Amino acid sequence: MADHDSSLPTIAAALKEARSVVIGAHVDPDGDAIGSVLGLTLACDLAGIPATPVFASSSAVPGSYGFLPSVNRFRRAAMLEAPDVFVALDTPSFARLGEAEPLAHSAGRVIVIDHHPDNARLGAMSYVDPTAASTGSIIWNLLPWLRVAANSDIATCLYTALLTDTGRFSYQNTSPEALRTAAAMVERGVNVQQVFTHVYENRSAGALALIGRTLSRITCVQAGSVAYSWVSSDDFTQTGARPEETENLIDQVRSLGGVKVVFLMKSSGDSVRVSLRAKADADVGHIARSFGGGGHKAAAGFTWSGEADTLLPVLLQRVKQTLS
Repeated sequence: MADHDSSLPTIAAALKEARSVVIGAHVDPDGDAIGSVLGLTLACDLAGIPATPVFASSSAVPGSYGFLPSVNRFRRAAMLEAPDVFVALDTPSFARLGEAEPLAHSAGRVIVIDHHPDNARLGAMSYVDPTAASTGSIIWNLLPWLRVAANSDIATCLYTALLTDTGRFSYQNTSPEALRTAAAMVERGVNVQQVFTHVYENRSAGALALIGRTLSRITCVQAGSVAYSWVSSDDFTQTGARPEETENLIDQVRSLGGVKVVFLMKSSGDSVRVSLRAKADADVGHIARSFGGGGHKAAAGFTWSGEADTLLPVLLQRVKQTLS
């Protein structure tokens, strides 16, 4: 059962009435964030709604998603004027909008569409469905209410969102509905092999070198039930990898057999970005929220102000408490 305040028909009506729409998602965007933003932007085009996709940070769109239709339409928030409507996708809080947060606050209305269970529902209109496999899946269900028939470009963006957030249809959120939705997207013209190749088989030599370093540092604790690794700022300089190429690093750690919880610490300046994954019934979303972050039961993250050496013992203790 969806947990929401507004219905998809109501949201569609609000978008159709808007004079200008800006669509954004969270910082450090993953495939669901980028695919959902572009998919909705393209749908708005077909519905005659003036829409602009905004990027939440000054970093570049990860190269893995550079193939997506209209990816070159992303704009920096500073380039845009206050819109009639700001749509926040796949974003549990205003703070996660990064550079686009002031733009959202200046909008006449904020619409939130998300599947994170900890979404704060800060928009004037919110549709939050924790049972949805991806935010892209919700946008797919919004299309009929916009009176838009998905073309291959829209389907490709939203399929990428679904593919990545289900871990190539392998995570716990790979429901029968998710697979039926994926099939419907393919019927609309998605080139499945092309998407897979771009997203998962398009690594730079530097990114592969960084994977090697990450794997060499894997440390197992708590009788092998927990594994972690780390990446430092120096690693990017020494390998030539780009920060945006770390999105799937945590999955490399997660592939280790026998573990229940894994995490990856990525240091940058005076802060550490932590990604957590669970393979059993552990709730890493609860762990992330205890550090001011958020996410799902099986996949979550947070940012720590300080050094990794200070964070590590505290984080290990939280993980231990969750598994006990």
